[in-house]
Amino acid sequence: MTPLVALIALAVERLVGYPNAVVARIGHPVIWMGRLISLLDTRLNNRTRGRGVLALLILLAVTAAITVVIAMILRAVPYGSIIEALLASTLLAQRSLGDAVTAVATALRRSLTEGRTAVGHIVGRDPETLDAPGVSRAAIESLAESTSDAVVAPLFWLLLLGLPGIALYKAVNTADSMIGHKTERHLQFGWASARFDDLLNLVPARLSALLIAGAAFFVKGANPEAAWSTALRDARKHESPNAGWPEAAMAGALGFALGGPRSYAGETVDLPNFGDGRAELGAEDIDRALRLYRAGLNVLLAVVALIAVLVWRLS
Repeated sequence: MTPLVALIALAVERLVGYPNAVVARIGHPVIWMGRLISLLDTRLNNRTRGRGVLALLILLAVTAAITVVIAMILRAVPYGSIIEALLASTLLAQRSLGDAVTAVATALRRSLTEGRTAVGHIVGRDPETLDAPGVSRAAIESLAESTSDAVVAPLFWLLLLGLPGIALYKAVNTADSMIGHKTERHLQFGWASARFDDLLNLVPARLSALLIAGAAFFVKGANPEAAWSTALRDARKHESPNAGWPEAAMAGALGFALGGPRSYAGETVDLPNFGDGRAELGAEDIDRALRLYRAGLNVLLAVVALIAVLVWRLS
């Protein structure tokens, strides 16, 4: 039943998302995970890898214990698969990702200042250093990378392992975002979370590049062949084993030049370039990237539906 759970979760999250009213009342699963990670950071972090491994194991154990029990209960009750799909949908972010990037394009059309403020909500770089093309590139790069982290990867682990799979992935991904930094405090303590996140994303990142290339068939002016060839050529330039794949595929598909130097906390970091196209991008180019993204979501839904039908026919 897992493909059916994944199909319902995808459809529900894309249509409804996670309502702000629910966030205000009870929070969000990622917020709850974040609180546990913060607690582990406070109590265990002595800036050694050993304590970081222990923190990761505790996070995984708590997440697995809760979600395995929930999944077992739901598999034994009527309509349990639908409830499991609704719970799993909270750990996908198709709608919120699209909305956040759309907000950058809308704000940038009003003014550079508003564009910087909007993009600052979705990227870690210093927004005040960005010009209008820089804001546009930052939004598109975030959209590409998050296609993997926020959509494809959690879906992949949901398909493989059900509710526990997607929850464990999000727990590790959240830990990586919170403590997987190369700061003095987290360089050693966050090492295990960062490396495990890399491992969990190895397959999804490459599937994301393939998804972007496939979606390019359905978007006017996009180039599926260039998407895949650029990913194969440029993805390895990134220091991350995974982040370069969707970013390079997006650049190739749309004829953009992404990546390059950027500023974090006042320090300029020289990152690689992806693609051979235009670097002077604007709000209309964010719109093009969003069209490609939404075409990818349609392809993804169709693929999961096909998997669900095949599993149903074979069972």
